[in-house]
Amino acid sequence: MQGVKVVDLTRVVAGPLCTQMLSDHGADVIKVEPPSGDEARTLGPPFAPDGNAAYFGALNRGKRAMSLDLAQPAARDVLSRLLEDADVLVENFVPGTMEKWGLGYDEVLSRKYPRLVCCTISGFGADGPLGGLPGYDAVLQAMCGLMSINGDAASGPTRVGIPVVDHLTGYVAQSGILMALRAREQTGKGQRVEAALFDTALSLLVPHAANWMSSGVTPGLLGSAHPNIAPYDKYQAQDALVFIGILNDAQFRRFCAHIGRTGLPADERFSSNAQRVTNRDALKLEIEAALQECPAASLCEALMRIGVPASPVNGVPQALSHAHVAHRGMVVERGGHKALRSPARLLGTPGTPGGAPPAFAADSQQLLLALGYKAEEIEALRSTGAAPSRKGGS
Repeated sequence: MQGVKVVDLTRVVAGPLCTQMLSDHGADVIKVEPPSGDEARTLGPPFAPDGNAAYFGALNRGKRAMSLDLAQPAARDVLSRLLEDADVLVENFVPGTMEKWGLGYDEVLSRKYPRLVCCTISGFGADGPLGGLPGYDAVLQAMCGLMSINGDAASGPTRVGIPVVDHLTGYVAQSGILMALRAREQTGKGQRVEAALFDTALSLLVPHAANWMSSGVTPGLLGSAHPNIAPYDKYQAQDALVFIGILNDAQFRRFCAHIGRTGLPADERFSSNAQRVTNRDALKLEIEAALQECPAASLCEALMRIGVPASPVNGVPQALSHAHVAHRGMVVERGGHKALRSPARLLGTPGTPGGAPPAFAADSQQLLLALGYKAEEIEALRSTGAAPSRKGGS
């Protein structure tokens, strides 16, 4: 992505994650925040030594930062200069905001900057019954059925414990941007890319949407189990919970032989995946009875070595301290800032995660000078609040 300039008007999760991944692979990302700053700076504790929430640090490394109050014409002039040689604009304002400022894609941006790829991230898109309404990850999980299939009878419907809709929407936005840049190579023209949390949330219903469309049976709460596969669940071993995922009969036979239950594959209730799914509760009782004398770590190590996917149910500290994390280089540190790297690995042109997330408006002076503003003009932008150098002030 070296040579690609990205103007990032986004805040919180999906947009910043998208642009951070672009930055990690070489794009020049200019983060433009409102005078109040990106809300993620305040989403703590915990807070980093620089005063920003750790949450912000997870999503904004390797970017240059400035602030613009786009409600002011002078700030919109600065944005126009930024866009003159930009390849990508990413924004996640409530639909209609850019149009209100005279920056609508169809009316203005596509005509003034025909090669610009403009990515809009929103809750529901701009039109339709829910068009233009605000959307947040957990609300979309509830609305689109994700909570209804997450949890068990004791917990009831439960939010997935990470902002999974926001996270995937960041990847959807990145993919759309890359496809639009590829199309621009062929046509010479940019285009508008749309990533909506609503669409993303529905797309996560695999295989539950297909199951319901085919059977008419409403998917329910299965805890950690899989609706179409068994055994594929968490089980209590001697000293800890483990998760065992078995996809086919050969794996099931190897698993049963290892735990000393060679008769289970011949039991009519468990002779095929369809039978195991139908009789999942009885199967779980059989498995957990066999695992009572099996230490979790050695059990899972042995199962993996014979081709049966299994793992102890680790906490975050155990997950991040695993030797394979270091081997894969998943934790990166730049300038004292430690975070997870972007998961895509290009072995011919590998990405290089950038430095620590920027302080608020840290690069305003440099960027404004590069755009041709004189010292007195920069001071005017600051004093009026059009391009403040301090959060909430001039």
